[in-house]
Amino acid sequence: MILTFTANPALDVTYSVPTFRLGSSHRVDPPQVRAGGKGVNVARVLHEQGRTTCVIAPAGGGPGVRFRTDLDAAGLRHHLVEVAADTRTTLALVGEDTTNINESGSPLSPAEWAALSGAVAAELGAPAGPGVVLVCSGSTPPHTPLDLFPGLVEAAHAAGATAIVDTSGPHLLAAADAGADVLKPNDEEILAALGGTDPIVAARRLAARSGGLVLLSMGPDGLAAVRDDGPCLHARPGRRLRGNTTGAGDAAVAATAAAIAADPDALTTGLDELLRQAVAWSGAAVLAPLAGSITDPTPLLPGISITEF
Repeated sequence: MILTFTANPALDVTYSVPTFRLGSSHRVDPPQVRAGGKGVNVARVLHEQGRTTCVIAPAGGGPGVRFRTDLDAAGLRHHLVEVAADTRTTLALVGEDTTNINESGSPLSPAEWAALSGAVAAELGAPAGPGVVLVCSGSTPPHTPLDLFPGLVEAAHAAGATAIVDTSGPHLLAAADAGADVLKPNDEEILAALGGTDPIVAARRLAARSGGLVLLSMGPDGLAAVRDDGPCLHARPGRRLRGNTTGAGDAAVAATAAAIAADPDALTTGLDELLRQAVAWSGAAVLAPLAGSITDPTPLLPGISITEF
């Protein structure tokens, strides 16, 4: 079982605009609209690949109803907490490149945050066991309490589960200090959180705070696996891929969670294989039309290289 927690879910609206030009008018086909947010995208990829998942998220207002309906239509098991604020909307304009416009979301009340934490605890059970992974992904709405992710990491560990956190800013640092097993920032997020000019040096510092693994997303250059000491591993795709980059990082997180759920040694002796799978799934997401889906990753595997640095 892989649980995904999304603090700031969304209705994702995706338009195909092959020749998008800022400041111009464009006639387009009707958009694709479906439940999104990084944790939801992770769950979609996992479900598509035959893994057992559960989406945990707030949902509110008319958009929240549509969000729930879409999860049901996709066959995604969920534990949604009804909240007062409307679920936010994100917009993706997909052409030669992808332009994203993301609403920030609305604050939740202390009672609503408590209900969400309770939903995670209920799904984790006691004990959850080594094959259970909790993935906490995405942005947070304004005024999110700083103890949110530490509480979720602690709940996962208390249940014997592995905690993966993909977020940014102070919440990334708080998750590290709570001992998250895997952190997955990108190079911009890690420098924003820790300062400096070298993402690898910053990743070392973050790994020292967490005691776990930092998977540093390097965009088209792949992923780096960084601990507080010892060699770093850099997994590179065999070629540059063009397409919809929205959701590529989420696919890498999904691959990581799937590897850990299947193999308790995935973060140690199985790390090379985990990295290959994560880079392949991430590339396959770029080739898919919508976030939360991937094409067959198998053809991408032979071109992936892994080096120490």
